[in-house]
Amino acid sequence: MPGSGPAYQNLRQRVDNFVSNHLANHEWNPTLNKNQLRNELRQRVCKSGMLESGVDRIISQVVDPKLYHIFKPQIEKAVHEFMATEMNEEAVPNPPQEPEKQELSSPASGNTSNALAPA
Repeated sequence: MPGSGPAYQNLRQRVDNFVSNHLANHEWNPTLNKNQLRNELRQRVCKSGMLESGVDRIISQVVDPKLYHIFKPQIEKAVHEFMATEMNEEAVPNPPQEPEKQELSSPASGNTSNALAPA
């Protein structure tokens, strides 16, 4: 597979060998329950732990090198943008509250002056 790293190739080779060894222990006959054999093989591969360790190696080989020079700057940028948005949102609610209070007090004082004024 072009572009595949050594960790992927290693995992693939290990799984291929595991499957070959497992199948070598079974004699082929037309009545062989292939679904049962497939499920048994799948369970044995999962229980072996080779998939977990192989995937961990692939992640180390593929993701870790990109972590600091690709992902980290993007994460930092997203955090900075989020924090700037948060700071702006925190600053915005305070000024509108003052005009609302003034508007509420103005009609009340206007109503009071109208109530005291002779008709």
